[in-house]
Amino acid sequence: MSRFFRVFLGIRLFASILFFLPAQAQTSAPATASLHEIRAQGLKTLSEAQIIALAQLEKGSQVGKTELQAAADRLLQTGMFAKVNYSFQTRADGLTVTFQLEEAPRVPVYFDNIPWFSDGELGDAIRKKATFFDGTLPEAGAVVDQATDAVKDLLASHQLNVTVEHQLLPSPLAEGNVQEFHVEGAAFFIASVEFSDPAVSSSHVVQQQLADVQGKPFSRMTIDLFLSEQLRPFYLKQGFLRVKLGPPEVRLTGNPNQKLPDQIPIFIPVATGAVYHWKGAQWSGNSVLSTITLSKEIGLKTDDAADGMQIEAGWDRAREEYEHLGYLDAKIDPVASYDDQTHGVSYAVSVTEGPQYHYGTMVLTGLSLAAEGRIHQMWSIPAGAVFDKSIFEKFLTQLQSHPAEIFGELPVHYDTVGHWLRTDADKHTVDVLLDFK
Repeated sequence: MSRFFRVFLGIRLFASILFFLPAQAQTSAPATASLHEIRAQGLKTLSEAQIIALAQLEKGSQVGKTELQAAADRLLQTGMFAKVNYSFQTRADGLTVTFQLEEAPRVPVYFDNIPWFSDGELGDAIRKKATFFDGTLPEAGAVVDQATDAVKDLLASHQLNVTVEHQLLPSPLAEGNVQEFHVEGAAFFIASVEFSDPAVSSSHVVQQQLADVQGKPFSRMTIDLFLSEQLRPFYLKQGFLRVKLGPPEVRLTGNPNQKLPDQIPIFIPVATGAVYHWKGAQWSGNSVLSTITLSKEIGLKTDDAADGMQIEAGWDRAREEYEHLGYLDAKIDPVASYDDQTHGVSYAVSVTEGPQYHYGTMVLTGLSLAAEGRIHQMWSIPAGAVFDKSIFEKFLTQLQSHPAEIFGELPVHYDTVGHWLRTDADKHTVDVLLDFK
């Protein structure tokens, strides 16, 4: 071994020993530094001050990688962020940390059966614990539990011995979900429902439908579903396209400091707005179906009262016309334009037709070979032909409600039919999958 090689090997070994020395032996780089500044990037609704509070960091404190990672973990655990990363720089005046954040989607809060307090009072209670609260919360995380604790504390401060729970539920009033809060251990019932619009009281149909609500356990969800699914169509059919229903109010008389009665009267404010009249639809993006054909699906003439239910059904019929021709991905996006001077309504309707699909094959499970053969015999769309979705839906109805029309006297036993359409966007084919159980 040459002298040069021995010296080189000695240097390599010494460097390796230094690399594997414990951290406390490396005194050139301190493990912690004074936190000088906290920055945040990617914010949309939150402020840097709120990030500092959520991260639980204090300027001037000694921090290192362990403390910074713990702060990042706390931010992620709040549920307010979909992604949390950070970087830091150490200078003479201390350490600067920058959090790279992606805020998570938030949903509105919804207070279901907490009749002692208004939504505003409940929201104020949450805001005392979570200053960032703006009426929305993430779908899960520590801040949702924090909001639950705030509602619990408010109820406990009034000697209300109930359990507060929360869950993510579909909104009864709009698209998307809500973060719903409700209590367990309270027994209240809807005694009556009164409306500010006397027309509701004179409607025999609406009064009959109120039986679905009156006498039931008190629940905002129950009431709002009634307003959305039963009462709103009553107004839309008459052309009250911008009617506002609710929110429902608990109307009690007597000493507010006394225990609530078991039977709770509900009052629904109604702002009907104007009756709108149909002024037509302007279609764009359509080539397979003409504007005349699509407009006929609405079935309204100029200046007719704009029956909102008929209009919605018209959009559905237009989609079905495309599906009848094999355009299974067709999208119809209507945007209303209201003229508050003439009380007219028109729609700009954007159409995305997509590809035309042809029938591929059928996959059957849960049947005997004889029964499968009968289905293939009764299926009317040949391979390679344009896939008419209406034929599929009619065939499915026969299988579920009138199986004898398909199987004749062949003994077949099943309770349900699982059904799927498997599309191939590249080949523009669709397969029918049926599972009999």
